Amino acid sequence: MGSTNRVLLLFDGECGFCQLCVNTGRRLLPYMPAVRAWQFVDLAGFGLTREQAAASVQLIGPDGLRAQGARAVALVLALQPVARWRATGRLMLAPPLSWLAEAGYRVVSRYRRRLPGRHTLSPH
Repeated sequence: MGSTNRVLLLFDGECGFCQLCVNTGRRLLPYMPAVRAWQFVDLAGFGLTREQAAASVQLIGPDGLRAQGARAVALVLALQPVARWRATGRLMLAPPLSWLAEAGYRVVSRYRRRLPGRHTLSPH
């Protein structure tokens, strides 16, 4: 992340569905953090292992901001300048919706290779 102090979203660059989700976020959301495929970053520099990065999306930000999985997605939404996206993110962070969101994320993550999307490695 360097000195820009920006929020960074790490995703699986080999997952076509993951790339589709990133592209959809870029198209629909007014704010999108910096996005990088975890295969192209120094994971150790972020205190992450390959296993952690491969298991779920990772959100890393200033002041120790760390989140993974559904919580990372919810935080991206909660950071939006548009009220409806912020509200959706905040709802996803609150139990019991946070539990449902994480369970749904785990199912999608497990079967992501079977979901739509072109399966190519992308540095962005």
